Amino acid sequence: MTDNTDRPIASLHRGTLPLLISIPHLGTHLPDDIAGTMTDVASRFDDTDWHLDRLYGFARDLGASILTPSYSRYVVDLNRPPDGASLYPGRDTTGLFPVDTFDKDALYLDGMAPDEATQAARRATYWQPYHDALRNELDRLKREHGRVLLWEAHSIRSVVPRLFEGRLPDFNFGTADDMSARPGLATLLSERVNQHGGYTSVGNGRFKGGYITRHYGTPDTGIHAVQLELTQISYMEEAAPYAYDEAKAKAIEPLLTALVTDALSYCTRG
Repeated sequence: MTDNTDRPIASLHRGTLPLLISIPHLGTHLPDDIAGTMTDVASRFDDTDWHLDRLYGFARDLGASILTPSYSRYVVDLNRPPDGASLYPGRDTTGLFPVDTFDKDALYLDGMAPDEATQAARRATYWQPYHDALRNELDRLKREHGRVLLWEAHSIRSVVPRLFEGRLPDFNFGTADDMSARPGLATLLSERVNQHGGYTSVGNGRFKGGYITRHYGTPDTGIHAVQLELTQISYMEEAAPYAYDEAKAKAIEPLLTALVTDALSYCTRG
């Protein structure tokens, strides 16, 4: 799972629980050949799901497997279908090979956006290894435990007019309208947040789960998947340089721990 620079395409920490945390938008690297075709905007990595490996450090201690990529979503978006089909038909969003940012700033120099051959090469080099690793780890955990929870960890600025109106709830749980996990999971998690009282929450609202949640979540086979889209203002600074906020992160960690633990119990119990 490495490229020709020996940088890993994907890094997997194998745990002991029937739990896999996937963080597909964590990467902040651009290969030199791709960076040379892109604008200066791309090097800011504005749409990164910043610091989630740090925020979810507790999950490693619990015994979760954790899968992360090295490369930016600007190379290829690991949470989009390989054919590029829209996950939210009729809505404005970024695609498998983003050509602009959430703020509609151009990512490529004029005439340098990837053509079909380049796209195919990127799918094979960057997209497929991540999904192979994800599939293999889910299969391993299912063999060992019978039931597995895939937790898709995402974060986003609390205000992104291109994608949604107003301010986003802090916790956005998606289970593809109860199709990717045991029915009721998104509601259970959202109610858990509401009981806490310190944050806002919604289940299967604007974000119902991306490709990974929808594709790999097959509860009838024992694999349950949920996506959490967390507002970045809940744990970090939303403006560059996107600093981690120790106080906010420390405050939210116990709730995140309880949510992951509750979801695991709910989806893997007999």
